Amino acid sequence: MAINESLSMKSIFHAVTYFLLTLTPAFAIGEVTTYTLDNGMEVVVLEDHRAPIVTHMVWYRVGSADEAPGKSGIAHYLEHLLFKGTDNLKSGEFSEIVAANGGTGNAFTSYDYTAYYQRVSADRLGLMMKIESDRMQNLKLTAEEVLPERDVIIEERNSRTDTNPNALFSEHRQALMYKNHGYGIPVIGWRHEIAQLTRQDAIDFYKKYYAPNNAILVVAGDVQPEEVLKLANEHYGPRIPSDAIKTRVRPQEPPKRAPVHTVFEDPRVRQPYVIREYLSANRKSGDQAEAAALTIFAELLGGSGVTSFLGQRLQLEQKVALNVGAWHSATSYDRDGFGMYVVPAQNVSLQEAEDALDAALTAFIDEGVDQEHLDRIKTQIDASTIFEQDNQESVARSYGEGLTTGLTIQDIQDWPNVLAAVTAQDIMDAARNVLDPKASVTGWIRAPQEAAK
Repeated sequence: MAINESLSMKSIFHAVTYFLLTLTPAFAIGEVTTYTLDNGMEVVVLEDHRAPIVTHMVWYRVGSADEAPGKSGIAHYLEHLLFKGTDNLKSGEFSEIVAANGGTGNAFTSYDYTAYYQRVSADRLGLMMKIESDRMQNLKLTAEEVLPERDVIIEERNSRTDTNPNALFSEHRQALMYKNHGYGIPVIGWRHEIAQLTRQDAIDFYKKYYAPNNAILVVAGDVQPEEVLKLANEHYGPRIPSDAIKTRVRPQEPPKRAPVHTVFEDPRVRQPYVIREYLSANRKSGDQAEAAALTIFAELLGGSGVTSFLGQRLQLEQKVALNVGAWHSATSYDRDGFGMYVVPAQNVSLQEAEDALDAALTAFIDEGVDQEHLDRIKTQIDASTIFEQDNQESVARSYGEGLTTGLTIQDIQDWPNVLAAVTAQDIMDAARNVLDPKASVTGWIRAPQEAAK
């Protein structure tokens, strides 16, 4: 069980891996077949006949950004509770069955979705559907199990966030960026609100959102589409749709009228750095061009280390930075972030690092895109397309993530081609649009003694 804030918690480490994740080609594994069951559940089948293995995933169109005010953390809390008992399985038996059949499985929660998955031998697919469909609507939430699990969540927050200054800093910046939207609240929830969650909160959330007409079944592996449909009708078909499922409507951010600058101090900080994020465009169904341009702009700017624009300027030429990076959170239901960071070199202050960053951004706008660098990045996209063919789970995940954030099958399949079609002019237009100081949050993180210096 995990929290997925790769689209959400923008930390210094996020930029290192994001580019490859966002460029993965969703269509690399065989044929794609789709169905819709009578109860509204969508089914996506991705054929991969190289080995008798299957990845079985159920994605729900609900995440932490859909939580009611004051109930932060309930989506992640319920994810934990789904591993408790049902009318047919005792507590913990779900995971025991998966392991006994040679499989692995887990779950994760993000701002926009909650997903559950197993990876097993292809001949065990029917069994995975049987037990997964069981907990879709037969969960038993007893007080004896619900309340102790809340303490587990609080301890998870202690270990992952409250003891980690970088995680606390990320939460702080997100709350400053999103004053009105749920993306400003951590996926795991605020500690004081987690402590107040009740058994009834979990029951209400479960009954409202855990229904076939709010779910997407993604099956990737050594399967035939007709057989998957037969099994899906057998196991998921009897599940009753929910009348509470409506089109998602979330509070949106008001216009940003002034830049925000914050200084976060914590005695546990060992390496100070500057990080900045702008509110930016996400991938939209039928309109992914700007998001694609921003994704490649992030790679040009800081996604490839010392070979990037910031790397060349701040690390190699000016020697004011130990490390730099940039990222764009393209796949999200609502507008998300475009960001960058600079880790200053020894004896370089955070103010000097920020000034150097500002000067480099101005220089990029003045000088434009290096076409050779852009060509290299597009070659990397082609390489990642080939590499992705070997990762069945990642391909399945790209479909689930895309569909739960408002994209269509066609959008997901088109994404690599949209990226490949990005021009230097597209990048410059997107850069000028996103680098709006009024829509930015800049943060410094340092130990208290850094202020004295």
